[in-house]
Amino acid sequence: MGRNRKQKPLLEKVVIEKLAAEGKAIGKVDDKIVFVTGVIPGDIVDVQVNKKRKSFMEGYPVAFHKHSPMKIDAFCEHFGVCGGCKWQNLPYEEQLKFKQQEVIDNLERIGKVELNGINDILASEKTEFYRNKLEYTFSNKRYLTNEEIALSDDIKRTPALGFHVPKLFDKVVDINKCHLQPEPSNAVRLAIKEYAFANDLSFFDIRNQEGFLRTLVIRTSTTDDIMIIVVFYHEDVEKREGLLKHLAEKFPEITSLMYVINEKANDSITDQEAILYKGEDHIFEQMEDLRFKIGPKSFYQTNSEQAYNLYCKTREFAELTGDEVVYDLYTGTGTIANFIAKQAKKVIGIEYVPEAIADAKVNSEINGISNTEFFAGDMKNVLTKEFIELHGQPDTIIVDPPRAGMHTDVVETILHAAPKRIVYVSCNSATQARDLAMMDEAYKVTRVQAVDMFPHTHHVENIVQLERR
Repeated sequence: MGRNRKQKPLLEKVVIEKLAAEGKAIGKVDDKIVFVTGVIPGDIVDVQVNKKRKSFMEGYPVAFHKHSPMKIDAFCEHFGVCGGCKWQNLPYEEQLKFKQQEVIDNLERIGKVELNGINDILASEKTEFYRNKLEYTFSNKRYLTNEEIALSDDIKRTPALGFHVPKLFDKVVDINKCHLQPEPSNAVRLAIKEYAFANDLSFFDIRNQEGFLRTLVIRTSTTDDIMIIVVFYHEDVEKREGLLKHLAEKFPEITSLMYVINEKANDSITDQEAILYKGEDHIFEQMEDLRFKIGPKSFYQTNSEQAYNLYCKTREFAELTGDEVVYDLYTGTGTIANFIAKQAKKVIGIEYVPEAIADAKVNSEINGISNTEFFAGDMKNVLTKEFIELHGQPDTIIVDPPRAGMHTDVVETILHAAPKRIVYVSCNSATQARDLAMMDEAYKVTRVQAVDMFPHTHHVENIVQLERR
């Protein structure tokens, strides 16, 4: 066992036994757990430790003695560098097995849930080009891999248009072809880069806060609508108009071409004005006979086709007859609320973000839905006993909280409201399990359905049906 100057050990011939949360995998050395990135079960590797704690260590592989028999070749040339799709080297069936097992482990260990049968995980029909939204970053210096640096001392740092390297805020991988979003996503990105090079448009320098081109958002939909948002660091009418005109001419299929001038220190555009250059200021997504209007800042589930399957299962678990008052908590832009409205007497949606609630109301309006009501505010402040007295006792509550799960006050109010049934949709089965444990005295878990929204990543959605005991 060698040691470097910082006294962080090099562990030799570590056998990787299983996958762990957050895309890492687990090996053991002297009964101590080692979390390792970039490996899969069956690999035997030397691990450079970069974090050492009493009960565990973390590290990365520096040499492979044996590759896992499960290993397959990644289909993307950027695999392992861009950090987006960590499991491309693992067959999709194996990814699904792990995700299913992770849900079971979390519900049983953290939630102490008695699982009497659990549905098989719902696979994503598309395992490539399944995303409807990507955000790319412009950088004046592209990220160089260690191999590239080793090969040459004076390698040219050309600009990049691509993705941030994980955990490195100022490093951007230049992307040639991304397998996440359907065309014209790649074509648009490459056309912008080519035009920028030809016309000497500067790429953003995040450290010195200077440059012209900053970020690029591309949204597509199953209705073939396309929204492009180019974010500039400062206004330069001639240069900006030149680029946008070029895009509009080269890609006449663009539905909505918008731009933002973002002079702030961070890349977020939620507080910035999106200005329409050409077309509409929105695109549409379709689900059954419903149309959802998506603006430049609207949230919509990133995998449209699989979102539909997720909502179908949620509706199925709600078992609505048409007479129920339904509360949809963390409603977002009201997708679930509007999707189930036909089967309910009344649906009340609550969400923290006021713009999302405005979207939810519009989505009800354009679909002729009149039995929904939407309220904006912090869940624990809006969903009070008084609110329930005013708007009616819920027969069914649907919750789809953020990764952190539900605030204890919200759980208490739900228990006080005592609906007959709860459907809990989660993107983090660990916090979901914790919340289920808090509701265990009053509610029994009756059905569980994991749904894979993001192939080649460790993320998994999970739907749980709860019945009042």
